[in-house]
Amino acid sequence: MDYTFHYKSPLGDITLAGTETHLTGLWFDGQKYFADTLAPEHQEKSLPIFKQTCHWLDIYFSGRAPDFTPPLLMRTTPFRQAVWEIMLQIPFGHTLTYGEIATRIAKKQNRPHMSAQAIGGAVGHNSISLIIPCHRVVGTSGDLTGYAGGMDKKTWLLRLENVIS
Repeated sequence: MDYTFHYKSPLGDITLAGTETHLTGLWFDGQKYFADTLAPEHQEKSLPIFKQTCHWLDIYFSGRAPDFTPPLLMRTTPFRQAVWEIMLQIPFGHTLTYGEIATRIAKKQNRPHMSAQAIGGAVGHNSISLIIPCHRVVGTSGDLTGYAGGMDKKTWLLRLENVIS
């Protein structure tokens, strides 16, 4: 059974989704691909996983890097999961480019090349925003490119982390 919970952030309402023990989704309400991994039948419920995630969000929105990650369950394809796992390793206050992620994935798969566009698709379908920090993925020369939550939110988040001024 899937459950949901709501969090009020400085950037607007956020919907959390999860099982009894794992976070499966975190979306800004109304963002592109909103609730795309949420089971059609779900119920709103306060659970320890949501309390832990809200604590993580409180720390994050105070401008600090949380020192823990709530238990995650990535409901996605193996390719997207590999991309999301790389994004999980991007530290607070840092960025990676789509090309850098493509290079890492190609190396992991023993391939000579990986399309940055394929990486972009995987990044854009991230269903656990903020905790899997897709906002930290930028274009080749550091350009701010698409963000499912909206470019205004991506800019705000990167300012919060002192990546941009």
